Amino acid sequence: MSKKVITFGEIMLRLAPEGYYRFVQAETFGATYGGGEANVAVSLANYGFDARFVSRLPKHEIGQAAVNSLRRYGVDTSYIARGGDRVGIYFLEKGASQRPSKVIYDRAGSSIATAVPEDFDWKAIFEGAAWFHFTGITPALNDEVAAICLEACKAAKEAGVMISCDLNYRNKLWSREKAGKVMGELCQYVDVCIANEEDASDVFGIKAADTDVTTGTVNREGYKDVAHQLAKRFGFKKVAITLRESISANDNNWSAMLYDGTDYFFSKKYTMHIVDRVGGGDSFGGGLICASLLGFDSQSTIEFAVAASCLKHSVEGDFNMVSMDEVTKLAGGDASGRVQR
Repeated sequence: MSKKVITFGEIMLRLAPEGYYRFVQAETFGATYGGGEANVAVSLANYGFDARFVSRLPKHEIGQAAVNSLRRYGVDTSYIARGGDRVGIYFLEKGASQRPSKVIYDRAGSSIATAVPEDFDWKAIFEGAAWFHFTGITPALNDEVAAICLEACKAAKEAGVMISCDLNYRNKLWSREKAGKVMGELCQYVDVCIANEEDASDVFGIKAADTDVTTGTVNREGYKDVAHQLAKRFGFKKVAITLRESISANDNNWSAMLYDGTDYFFSKKYTMHIVDRVGGGDSFGGGLICASLLGFDSQSTIEFAVAASCLKHSVEGDFNMVSMDEVTKLAGGDASGRVQR
């Protein structure tokens, strides 16, 4: 597939106790890699796209291990700048039943956080590209990285590249006020906005009526208004909102809505038993970009994105290890999970 997609952000070392052990019980931690935009790049590479991940990593072996984790799935890493001293780390304790999952960050001073504009030749990076994706996590790292992100958006616009952004608000990284200010500027360049139940409210103060994420209540009509308000404020061509109804840490209902500037499209709803939910939103973004680049109609686009994300919740690790065929089959209605022989 010739269409090239660029993603920009931080890839981190993920350290997690085995199974459902708590941090205080763990004597060993499994090491894998992941991060919002890296996860999207892997998804798209698995679907056959030319996916390029842009970041900054140390020259040492741990930095190289992060690069290798992307290369093994066919992601282009040639524009990852090398420098700085450390790979950001996050610790993940997997939740079960009524005990939620827990993330502890150890990412201060990571290589991407000490990047400078000269590390990235955006004109060269976007040559021949069709799409650029970033998340709200990247500009949250610090003002310098936010400025680099803005440069990237401007260069992408100049190159005629479609831009998508997952708002992905993280309260451990910045305040709602700071997020609203910085993301408000970046969103002027964005064509496709991806958000969840809380992001639009946390970042821009746009809230769906009669919805409570803690009780798992989702008012579908309220999200039509949220999407419309977002599109009106920033001129987005499309707004996609994932709708997660949490029954427990292990069991969620999962669906989404797409507003294409004219009409609203709701996907079917999946009841999921979760193996690993980290990267769920990123797999949705990867599916949405894939379907959009392949020219799917709006209903098919949202069905594909939700099916891709539904499958990710059954996969260990940050990356969504599924194929086009598997997603297409589920989106088409085969949700039985029966053995394929």
